[in-house]
Amino acid sequence: MSGIKRRRGLLECEGVSLEGLATEHGTPLYVYSAAEILDSYEAYDRAFATLPHRICYALKANSSGALLRLLASRGAGADIVSGGELLAALRAGFPPQRVVFSGVGKTEAEIRLGLEHGIGEWNAESEDEIERLAGAARVAGRTARVTLRVNPDIDPRSHPYVSTGLHENKFGVEIGRAVEILERARRLAGISIAGVQCHIGSQVADLEALEQAARALAALSRELIQRGFALETIDLGGGLAVAYEGGPGPTPADLAARVVPSVAPLGLMLLLEPGRSLVARAGILLTRVLYVKQNTRKRFVIVDAGMNDLLRPSLYDAFHRIEPVRERAAPARLVDVVGPVCETGDFLARDRRLPEVEPGDVLAVRDVGAYAFSMASNYNLRPRPAEVLVEAGRARLVRRREGFEDLVRTEVV
Repeated sequence: MSGIKRRRGLLECEGVSLEGLATEHGTPLYVYSAAEILDSYEAYDRAFATLPHRICYALKANSSGALLRLLASRGAGADIVSGGELLAALRAGFPPQRVVFSGVGKTEAEIRLGLEHGIGEWNAESEDEIERLAGAARVAGRTARVTLRVNPDIDPRSHPYVSTGLHENKFGVEIGRAVEILERARRLAGISIAGVQCHIGSQVADLEALEQAARALAALSRELIQRGFALETIDLGGGLAVAYEGGPGPTPADLAARVVPSVAPLGLMLLLEPGRSLVARAGILLTRVLYVKQNTRKRFVIVDAGMNDLLRPSLYDAFHRIEPVRERAAPARLVDVVGPVCETGDFLARDRRLPEVEPGDVLAVRDVGAYAFSMASNYNLRPRPAEVLVEAGRARLVRRREGFEDLVRTEVV
């Protein structure tokens, strides 16, 4: 049994009881389905099988080592945005040549680290960055393969905090300046121009926007090839949305139908950098009800997971389905599901219909495989949760729960 399903009134992950995992490992607890992750990866691989391609998982979505090792073992590449993510990718078994270093603020130390390990591509975000890469590569006696990130000014119509392809965003260079920048860059020793890249945003459900981006990037690539650039790749980034309220949402096959016609005639390797759409649906957060509290206006279900464990609802007003792990026949009530953190903004759901629950019940917060544990913090000196991976019907602890000594171990007394 793959994925997260309900059987005989109990929610399970690949046949493993989530209630049992909450009892064994405590709450809050993140649980991931290996089958869901691999199914998502293979869906991308199949969708783009008609042309040379590499699926580079975006580590920022979830950098837990067990998940990274799972994807590395299937031949995935890695999309990283920091030196820490580079080391995590290498530790998990991603070959350096399958690593793409993205991000608008690479430090000199991170550039040296990437050059030392001989990573595959650098997604440069500015002309200054290309010059810095070239200088560092010459000093290191290396050649850095550079792709220039361009900003096509396409509105992905997602949350403004995760929109990255508009001219007012900090990412990339204006697409109209790309040719002049690359004409100057091609004369620099220490780099080779491998291609161009764009990433218009995260949680993009409007496939027309992604199709427009593919057409714009393909047109730019054709012009560069005509100018004598020996391009090797075309990089469309990631951003495919997840349907958090349920339902299938856009699929990799839907995406391929939109973008392959534009990029296939170029004969270049297509790089894709999905994160959320590979791992979001595979994750679940288990949290236990502490109290049920009623005032004159609101009914609150107070749980032991807060904004320090799952920030997305507080940060983006993001929606996650919440349900009791053990099915309840009680009538639904309108409630706020809130955490223990001393902030009014500490909530997992507001004005949500939930079956009547009692202290001690375990709730499941769905679709939290992406941007959940990776954004967790120790606010209020709360330890980060443990993580469990379920694979082929077997659950194993892949990250222990933090304790107080973990929270203070970097202090210098």
